[in-house]
Amino acid sequence: MNHLIKISVIAILFLSNVAFGQIKKENYKKHASYQVEKWEVLDISFVSKTQLKSPFTVDFHAIFTHENGTKQEMPGFYNGQNEWIIRFSSSQKGKWSFETKGDLTELSGKKGNIIVENNKDGNHGAIVINKENPQHFYYEDGTPYFLLAFECDWLYALDYHNDKGIPKTNHLLDLIEQNGFNQIVMNVFSYDVSWEKDEKLKEHPEHEFGGPAAISPFLGTNQEPDHSALNPGFFQKFDRTISLMHDKRIVSHLMIYVWNKLVAWPDMDTEADNMYFDYIIKRYQAFPNVVWDISKEALYYGRADEDYIHGRIKRLRAQDKFNRLLSVHDFKYCSRFPDKVDFISTQNWSHNLYDKMLDARTKFKDKPVFNIEHGGYEESPYVVFTGDYTNAEICLRRNYMCLFAGVYTTYYWQGASWNVIIYNPFEQSDDFIKPKFEYFNHMEKLFTLFDFSTMTPSPWQNGSAYNLTDDNKTVLLYIHKENYGIDAAFLKKKDENRTLQWFNTLTGEFTKIETENTKPRKFISPWREEADAILISRLIN
Repeated sequence: MNHLIKISVIAILFLSNVAFGQIKKENYKKHASYQVEKWEVLDISFVSKTQLKSPFTVDFHAIFTHENGTKQEMPGFYNGQNEWIIRFSSSQKGKWSFETKGDLTELSGKKGNIIVENNKDGNHGAIVINKENPQHFYYEDGTPYFLLAFECDWLYALDYHNDKGIPKTNHLLDLIEQNGFNQIVMNVFSYDVSWEKDEKLKEHPEHEFGGPAAISPFLGTNQEPDHSALNPGFFQKFDRTISLMHDKRIVSHLMIYVWNKLVAWPDMDTEADNMYFDYIIKRYQAFPNVVWDISKEALYYGRADEDYIHGRIKRLRAQDKFNRLLSVHDFKYCSRFPDKVDFISTQNWSHNLYDKMLDARTKFKDKPVFNIEHGGYEESPYVVFTGDYTNAEICLRRNYMCLFAGVYTTYYWQGASWNVIIYNPFEQSDDFIKPKFEYFNHMEKLFTLFDFSTMTPSPWQNGSAYNLTDDNKTVLLYIHKENYGIDAAFLKKKDENRTLQWFNTLTGEFTKIETENTKPRKFISPWREEADAILISRLIN
């Protein structure tokens, strides 16, 4: 290879791996006109000379007026160093005019225009609920959204100390996206875990992110917090992660609080608590890839009560001008107050997980159900948190049990979910246990071929399997590898002609579609004792 060409290739690879995750940003100029694509994010930067004691609680916003007369308020926020940001995104093409308002006289009355152009390929907008099919998620443009989540609580910390870019985050997000995951369940900030850590982590400190000494959303440190003000630098770094996720079309399921990760939170309902909470809503609501969650395990640890969660929801609803979806990571709360959330979150580890999820789906007929934790935490090189199941195949099975009950689900790998993050697992030494991400790549491809939003569980047709069906035109039967065979008599009607095909959940392999001899005494998986499989039967018109 020519020496100059080789250098150029290396430079391109380096730049592509830096992965800034930058938001498009424009400095305000009087009566200027800016351009941005539909559902993309634009920051308009304003500078003030006034020194304020409490800039994070100052009102600064803009009123946007579309050429069709639609009006929308968009909040601004203080970004440090006398800089203020109005963060804009829009689901409507065309011309928007704006005027700033608020407590700062020198920043009020600033006017300008934004031209919203066609959306980029692959950007379908925010996640919404379709009233005609309310138990499923959709994008704003009407495209079904097959939610397949991946938990990564410490994602904020992965590249925090890299001021030039977020290459490790980019690498991990690429793995997540390439294997079918399209949502990350994550905290704004976690400090450390309270349980005992694996001794092997001492040999690989590069994988340990718990207890960061110099990271905090407030001034000071988590050990010695100064709750009088926020740390703009923390959120500038966090912006990069949320923006990069948006670029990759990965939703941030953003848990605003977490009670069991040793964070030195200010007392509830204090000025500092409200300042933090409000700032999160102001700063991140313009991102179409954000879904709100008030708190991880909101009522489990005795810190928060129902009234506090009620108040947080009311406060968020009043401030979120984009009406992003909202839930609370607490099934007890969601069950008692379903009208306060947009979808039902549950955390169920039961041995009869399918039945529990089916019960939840039956109870909540007008909302999606999302099992954020099913007790399966796939093994990694380190024992981080085992839950009740660590075997990769069993963890996969529990995800399918949720899906075949008609609810959405989350994947956990112990090497990325909590304080341990192995961002490049397939580049580790051979003795490191590698995650089975590919299982979920196969799952996502299956439910791309068969639209999950059109399928419903039919438990009366389960037999020894789990059944999903699209009005019986297409039937999916999930069968455990220990299953010798299933009768599935309803597939053998004399007046129906159906095809048969099998899908291997571990390899993603499909058998050839059969159109003859499709009514055997028993349907027996070709991978019996080897892999869980799905029998696919289509009605021939």
